[in-house]
Amino acid sequence: MDVVKTYGQFAVGQSFSATLREQVRNLVIKALSMRKSINGNNWIKLPYYHHVFDDERKGFERQLKYLKNFGEFISMDDVWQMVAVDKKIDGRYFCVSFDDGFYNCYENMMPITQASDVPVIIYLPTTYINIDYQQTVDAEKIKNFYPEKPRLVPFLSWQQCKEMLNAKISFGSHTVTHANLMEISASDIEKELLTSKQEIEKQLGIDCTHFACPWGRAGIDFNSAITTDIAKGLGYKTFATTNRGAVTVGSDLYQLKRDHLLANWGNYQLKYFFGQ
Repeated sequence: MDVVKTYGQFAVGQSFSATLREQVRNLVIKALSMRKSINGNNWIKLPYYHHVFDDERKGFERQLKYLKNFGEFISMDDVWQMVAVDKKIDGRYFCVSFDDGFYNCYENMMPITQASDVPVIIYLPTTYINIDYQQTVDAEKIKNFYPEKPRLVPFLSWQQCKEMLNAKISFGSHTVTHANLMEISASDIEKELLTSKQEIEKQLGIDCTHFACPWGRAGIDFNSAITTDIAKGLGYKTFATTNRGAVTVGSDLYQLKRDHLLANWGNYQLKYFFGQ
């Protein structure tokens, strides 16, 4: 199996009906976006991605330039500071994050965010970091990251992560095994959050204080009645979800809302999701 380098390779095999649904959905979003504008004040929006493949670089760069017209880019530490300490959000802000820690973040994302002076946080599933896709056993592990449709998408190494620290890129936990927190016990949740945190701190020499939940849908992929106390107890300052919406003063830092994007989406899609 070849290494996936483009989104075209990543998406190959999608059914005709799925492609048609996507096209119809995009037409609807395009029409609805015409009624929206990215305005207002005193909010933080958290766009998040999984990858920037070779054929997504231009789209990703365009999206950052577009969003810069509407707000300032800040780090996840800044998000925590504004919400938890200052209790004041004066303006419009974006905080960019990436889940899963794929190698294309190093190859394709970092040069763009560094040139644009955009801080980023990458959430790492630590058992996948530093494994070698050229080794048979590791390649099988990587392919099984997408069990429904195996793909060979390499992950970052610890050395690459260390280099990225110098480019305004920080790191948080995405568990050890990319576990669904709704499907495991409270003790196993604590183990996933603690062990991944310890490994990131050991390998990178930083404090790991931010967490993103795999899949991340409240009530479906995690139970906040269980996860909030565990995350707080382990020293995490934030717990990011995949539920869409803005962060404002008073938002629950242990159920942070984020908006998923694909790097080749048009500006109208960003206008739709971030507009009012």
